[in-house]
Amino acid sequence: MFQRLIDDFKVTTGTALRLTSLAAATALALFVTTAFLCAAAFVYVLENYGPVQACLTGAAIFFVVTLIAAACYMVRKRAIAERAKENAKSVAQTMLADPMVVAAGLQIVRAIGVKRLIPILAVGGLALGFLASRGTAASDQAPAE
Repeated sequence: MFQRLIDDFKVTTGTALRLTSLAAATALALFVTTAFLCAAAFVYVLENYGPVQACLTGAAIFFVVTLIAAACYMVRKRAIAERAKENAKSVAQTMLADPMVVAAGLQIVRAIGVKRLIPILAVGGLALGFLASRGTAASDQAPAE
């Protein structure tokens, strides 16, 4: 059970590291490309219209690039949040369906006894209910950044 979790952690960490380095290289290349395009536009507008219009053109180009980057960030953030919700549900279902967890639960029931286990389960159910209601109330609020 734990080996599978550790293997999943290793795989996701390696994948995240590779994707992060790829994203950094892409961002650097995009920055250099945008800088050269802005320089070309600046020189063209400077020769034809003047320095004020050239500076405004450069500012407009960087503003458009900023808007595109912000839109990509918001879309990616929303997709990550949705994926995290789905993964949390599937992990809980997978853990309960794991035969090792079911066997351990049966051994605990045999060791403690059903009559002593009922109050413990009742208190655990109440705690789980409070945590679930608290978690849904917290998820309704927008995250602070």
